[in-house]
Amino acid sequence: MATGPATLAPHPSWRRVRTGDTTVAVAQRDALGTTARIAVWPPEHAGPAMTAVDDVLSALDLQASRFRPDSEISWLHRAHGGLFLLSNGLAEAIRVALAAAAWTGGLADPTIGSALISLGYDRDFAAIDPGRPDPPAAPVPAPGWQSVRLDGPLLHLPAGVLLDLGATAKGLGADRAVRAVQAATGNTGGTLVSLGGDIATGGTPPAGGWPVRVADPPGLPAGPSGTAPAQQVRLARGAVATSSVTCREWRRAGRVLHHIVDPRTGLPADGPWQMVSVAAASCADANAAATAAVVAGAGAREWLAGTGLPARLVARDGEVSCLGGWPEGDDEPVDPPVGSRVYCGAGPRGGAR
Repeated sequence: MATGPATLAPHPSWRRVRTGDTTVAVAQRDALGTTARIAVWPPEHAGPAMTAVDDVLSALDLQASRFRPDSEISWLHRAHGGLFLLSNGLAEAIRVALAAAAWTGGLADPTIGSALISLGYDRDFAAIDPGRPDPPAAPVPAPGWQSVRLDGPLLHLPAGVLLDLGATAKGLGADRAVRAVQAATGNTGGTLVSLGGDIATGGTPPAGGWPVRVADPPGLPAGPSGTAPAQQVRLARGAVATSSVTCREWRRAGRVLHHIVDPRTGLPADGPWQMVSVAAASCADANAAATAAVVAGAGAREWLAGTGLPARLVARDGEVSCLGGWPEGDDEPVDPPVGSRVYCGAGPRGGAR
């Protein structure tokens, strides 16, 4: 059995975002290989909110980033299997990832680390050569989430199994950040945290709900109906997450690859969907469900219908499908069901270290 300590990195600075609404403070910064954005009211909560979110994201990065040699998960991988005593934060992150894998029937599987490395996603996305001439290595199907055992903080990781928590980590980070902000501000006002468009909310929303713009893949055409797929919805509680096959693309030997891997094949998911957005009680739930739907491909509608979650699917030709009560109109409310599928009854927690 082994343990590995970690220390927090310095907090980067935030940039204020001017929206014209003086009742809500908005700020953003780069974080976790994407953009973090916070919106809080009353606006005097902005200072405590930025500090709280910095703490959460710095901790999560040191726990779960497979691109940092000093992260806890990188330390696990260098040990090449064994029994490990985890920090509370990484134990929660892996517990959520395994619960998501069980819930999605393995469509969102954290044991895809070797598959991603074989495709060339072996470093922070910004550092990937977008047009390498050499072909990717042979595909590596995931060994399967069932091979990983977690008992409280004790993890048994088989030799050769590399973890990637991408299907749940941003959602978990957003959930933790919202809880941390609400705790830092005395559970007054309201909070929205977005990590690369994966959004969690807490407290009391503004009148009419938080306006949430569902991001669309760049250059996506209008659907057969002639309507553009862009949409804004209103979120009074819960979370929305989006998975897209176009937001992280690169080429190997002229072949377009992306980061959403089908665990069954070890290859990028090649179904009919460019983008899937899902609303759920927590952002980790929504993050896992959106990823699972992209991987499910032609079976996505049936799988999502079984979850009861509101969802919006954008096909490669731009056609939009709305399921589970997701509104078809613009600026209408989306109402996720109550109850998380991935937090095992404990609910999302803030600031776990």
